[in-house]
Amino acid sequence: MRRFTFYSVITLIFVSFCSTAFAANHEIKHFRDIVWASPKNFDLTLDIAIPATKTKDKPVLVIFHGGGWLLNNKSIMTDLANSIATRTDIITVNVNYRLLSNVNNTTTVNEIVEDALGAVVWVKHNIKRYGGDPNKVAVTGDSAGGHLAAMVTVAGRNLGSDGFDKKPLRFKPTYLPNDVTAEEIASKDGLKIQAAILSYAGYSLVEVAQGDFETERNPFWKWSNATPRGMFGDKINLKNNPDYYEAVSPNQYLVDKKEYALPQQFVLVGELDQLTTPERATAYVEQLKKLNQPVQFKIYAGKGHGFLDSGCNDYNKGCFKELSEPTVTDMVKFLNDVFQL
Repeated sequence: MRRFTFYSVITLIFVSFCSTAFAANHEIKHFRDIVWASPKNFDLTLDIAIPATKTKDKPVLVIFHGGGWLLNNKSIMTDLANSIATRTDIITVNVNYRLLSNVNNTTTVNEIVEDALGAVVWVKHNIKRYGGDPNKVAVTGDSAGGHLAAMVTVAGRNLGSDGFDKKPLRFKPTYLPNDVTAEEIASKDGLKIQAAILSYAGYSLVEVAQGDFETERNPFWKWSNATPRGMFGDKINLKNNPDYYEAVSPNQYLVDKKEYALPQQFVLVGELDQLTTPERATAYVEQLKKLNQPVQFKIYAGKGHGFLDSGCNDYNKGCFKELSEPTVTDMVKFLNDVFQL
């Protein structure tokens, strides 16, 4: 019978830990700047990172970047996309969408949501060519991107060919396959996903508008070199048209699990976040719990806003590699559990 010393046991534990933590690390293959749609002749691109593993029909994680619907592009999520693809058998799809400041500062927030919905439709209809499984799709995003991921999660059945041009207000995904209507996708629940990770997300655009987002007091307009205006243009405002703002707010779509079972959600936020606060994340999570919808929730001690951004930044006084842990490890575990990897 083999005898173990104290030090041999410690060694075995360490080796086991290392195997668990690092065995999944592998190379990834990139497809960059794929044009997936061109609304109003404005090209939208995405990056695909594919794990170099033997697993066929890999799950897919669609990623939406943050920036207050006014700043940034998919590059700010590149480190997260590569980290997930390197550590799992999951393909990552890192998406660009229109910003409010794009197309001569005429883009509306419902069009941004339609870009997010359209990106997921594109993935479901094209990812097989890249070795992905269209029936195993999760979404994630941080800040404004978290809002978009949440809208995909809860509002994917609220589709219609008239979009926001007529009431009732519905979304027309920016990308639709040939001869397929928004109504047909809705009737088949074609935007249904398996999971969502919502990182310091926005859950109510009613609250956002109440907080002076549409005024010059919001510095994001200045940073994007755009004139402050309403999210839906100058003719629609919160006082006279609250239904527009409610239609783009994830917390307005939550229903009891008996009515419709939402996918599993992992909601996370930094303890020190003053933009998308722990209190707002907690309120969303409590709504889900009361409705018996599956949700995991974690507040990360000492973290502020944007700690999953690529590279290094002054606002968090650090770099992705250090700032993103242990969150990325938790994300990997959540996704592996969902997809049974």
